[in-house]
Amino acid sequence: MEHELKEFIKKCDEAIKQEDFDTLMKYYTEDAILVVKPGMVARGREEIKKAFIAIAKYFNNSLVPTQREMVILEAGDTALVISQTLLDAEKKDSEFSMDRRATYVFKKNTQGKWLCAIDNSYGTDLINS
Repeated sequence: MEHELKEFIKKCDEAIKQEDFDTLMKYYTEDAILVVKPGMVARGREEIKKAFIAIAKYFNNSLVPTQREMVILEAGDTALVISQTLLDAEKKDSEFSMDRRATYVFKKNTQGKWLCAIDNSYGTDLINS
């Protein structure tokens, strides 16, 4: 049986692709962080939304994220997701790899719904930067 977070992440990727950032923000905790790029972090839903709008613009509104292999480690109301994340876009001249080993941390809220608390598409590559 597939872990429910795989479907959850697929919905997030679809919201990014469709640039439906209002829906995307519903998948984040209030105090979530997004690693925009090494050395730059967006904190909270408002900053994360602004970051995603800027990222979409940078990639000429053509960014398509997908997940390949995924490992989910769950302990109570917390889950660590390690995923091979692929980014595709018309503009591919990013200084960072479009093939990443992402790390995400999810927390269950009081209603039992998963929300993303830490969104780090760069994974352990942050150590090298």
